[in-house]
Parts: sequence; structure tokens; C-alpha cells
Amino acid sequence: MGRTVDYYFAPQSPWAYLGHQRLAEIAHRAGAAVRVMPIDLGGKVFPISGGLPLGQRAPQRQAYRLVELQRFSEHLGAPLNLKPKYFPVGGDDAARLIIAADIAQGAQAAMAVAGAVLSACWAQERNIADEKVLAQLLVEQGLPAGLLEQSHSQAAQERYEAYTQQAIDAGVFGAPSYVIDGEIFWGQDRLDFVERALAR
Repeated sequence: MGRTVDYYFAPQSPWAYLGHQRLAEIAHRAGAAVRVMPIDLGGKVFPISGGLPLGQRAPQRQAYRLVELQRFSEHLGAPLNLKPKYFPVGGDDAARLIIAADIAQGAQAAMAVAGAVLSACWAQERNIADEKVLAQLLVEQGLPAGLLEQSHSQAAQERYEAYTQQAIDAGVFGAPSYVIDGEIFWGQDRLDFVERALAR
């Protein structure tokens, strides 16, 4: 039986954007399943884990973040706007849409929506907090427009809250985090270790 990666991320995270496609490819090669688990990072996880929203971090940390984003963007050949037009941006609506896709059509659809949302924010200068943009992303992925309505359901909200609590219980404090058999790998720069863990 294949392994499972619990994929905790925020839909507006540039680091999740940089790692998303690589995670999909690593899991595919390993025959592993990915549980797509968007979480409320800024609202629920940071306050209990010592994390700070970007604007509250020390200037040195903010400056170095931009250096690292540029480095990884170039290294991975992944286009990225260092200061997107629509950022900071709320991720709750996008998170619930990813969850609705998962509930209705499974993890592959959820991964597709998550990838589209991340790219929209970081490579395409689109507002992922705008329902019209989310509707367009569904069309572009060939997914039913009705998923937008389903994203407003109590089931989607409850699962969002449950994923966030599961992340907290697992010791997650940043995004993206990949958890395999209880072991946390924080950050897209740990994907080499994720690949090794799946090969064990």
C-alpha cells in the first residue's frame, strides 16, 4: 500500500506555490497519495505557534524573504512576482473552494484547484479573494462552476476548521508543511527529504 503525505498549506503562500507542482510529481513517482489540507495559517496557527504575519516581522526578515523568493524562483524556473498586486490577501474562500473540489471530485481535482489558486496569486496578478476570479479558475481547470456554491457549504467550512486543528495537533507552524507518518517537513526546500521519506 502506498504512503500518504498530509499537505498543509495556505492558498496565498508563495512557498506553497514554489513547491506545489514538485510535490505532485514526487508523490506520483512514489505512488503516494496526497491529502490536500488547506489551513488557516495566519488566523489560527500563527497565534499559537509564535508565527507573525508578514507585515509584523522585523525588516531584516522581510528583506531576506524577498531574496530567498527570488533565488528559488530563478532556481526552479518558476515565474513569481515578488510583490504581487493582490497580496496580502485573504485565503479562506480559496481554501474552501479547494476543499469543495476535494469533497466532490477527489484529491486530484483539489490539487488542480490549489495549483491554479497559487499561480493566480503569485504568477498572474489575480485576486484569489475575488469570487469572479475563483469562478474563472474553475473554468480554466475544466471543473464544474457549481463547486463555487459548494465552497460556501457548512461541510467545506467544517473541514477547513478540522484541517487547521489537525495541523495544530501535528505540530505544524508554517506552510507548506508535509507530514508523513507523523514526521513534519517544513518548507518547499525540504521536498528532497519528502522524496527520500517516501522511498523508505
